[in-house]
Amino acid sequence: MRALPVRVDAVLVQALIAAALSFAHLHDLASAAGQDGWKAWAYPVSVDLLMVAAWRRLRSSEAKAAGWCWFLVALTASLGANVATAGLLDLDDVPAWLRILVAGWPAVAFLGGTLLAHGSPNPARVPDTPLTVTAPEPNAEEGETPAVAAELPAAEPESALPSPSMVPPALVALARKVADEHRARTGTPIDTSTLRARLGVPMPLAEAIATQLT
Repeated sequence: MRALPVRVDAVLVQALIAAALSFAHLHDLASAAGQDGWKAWAYPVSVDLLMVAAWRRLRSSEAKAAGWCWFLVALTASLGANVATAGLLDLDDVPAWLRILVAGWPAVAFLGGTLLAHGSPNPARVPDTPLTVTAPEPNAEEGETPAVAAELPAAEPESALPSPSMVPPALVALARKVADEHRARTGTPIDTSTLRARLGVPMPLAEAIATQLT
């Protein structure tokens, strides 16, 4: 398997070196201000994360005021630590005001990170546009407003007679027997309503049977 060539990005290397130096300066300043152990290492992480969160807000949001505010706060903390460790301050005898700033930084970073993570940008305001309803124009020839009607298929009439060929012969024979009994008992031909009631069939089918009995 052929090895892929490794391309070294000079800009990325420079960024990593600068980040490592800034990280070390923040650690040294926090340690000199009385934050020893793991707490001294957490300070540079807090500063860098706040700066990244502010930069993301600047890149992805329209409300950039909060992003710029917290980006400058994180940048000031990082730049201040770099300058402070350049020999301007005696790290063996850190002044009280610097100890106060270092001790209060976690609360500031927590507040900034929370606002950047959960703060929503101002939504774009939708102009209040009145709703206009346009009535249909009247018909020029008839002078009436055309009505909108849904085109529905025409329903089949309930009284549509089925074809005589669709009536089962056995049902016709039974109907003929019922009609003969009715004539023998009453002396009159059976009507369609009585035939439907005796057979228990729908009226259209009873009418179709009646046509075959005549």
